[in-house]
Amino acid sequence: MRLFAAVLPPDDVTGQLAAEVAALRKLPGADGLRWTGRPGWHFTLAFYGEVDDALVPGLAERLERAARRTEPFPLALRGGGQFGRGRALWTGADGDLRALGLLAGRAEAAGRKAGVELGEHRRYKAHLTVARGRERETVDVRPHLAALAGFTSRTWTVRELVLVRSNLPRSGAPGEQPRYETVGRWPLGAAG
Repeated sequence: MRLFAAVLPPDDVTGQLAAEVAALRKLPGADGLRWTGRPGWHFTLAFYGEVDDALVPGLAERLERAARRTEPFPLALRGGGQFGRGRALWTGADGDLRALGLLAGRAEAAGRKAGVELGEHRRYKAHLTVARGRERETVDVRPHLAALAGFTSRTWTVRELVLVRSNLPRSGAPGEQPRYETVGRWPLGAAG
């Protein structure tokens, strides 16, 4: 299974983002980007890649422990940025970024302790990808970044850690998106 740990924004927040993305898609160069959809909007905390089925129960147990050790915290979508000169366009986070980073570190540690091969550790950068560049095309995303600069969603309280399975597109049809399915959910905090 191709798995990752994530924080999922509530529906009304993804609705706010959907309205913002609809405006972004009208800007020059937008057709040179592959836009992600609401089902794929999440803050990845730790990407595990292909995980052997035998490791999943141990990973789930450790993620439950990580969730219990992290109290609920406020979060909002805010602003935007890019990776790799238009390779990925994203909205960022606002709120208790320390708690979000702590949860990401715990989710990564859970994977390592469960025996998942994670590769090199990278400093956590909270982002929710809204578009990706197409291969061999360079898009000037400066108008998109300028528009995202003023974007802020409502603040919500993050109350759970989610383990998600990513099913990659198989048809090869242009624009086909990965399918995401929740494998596990654990409430944050000692009361959870």
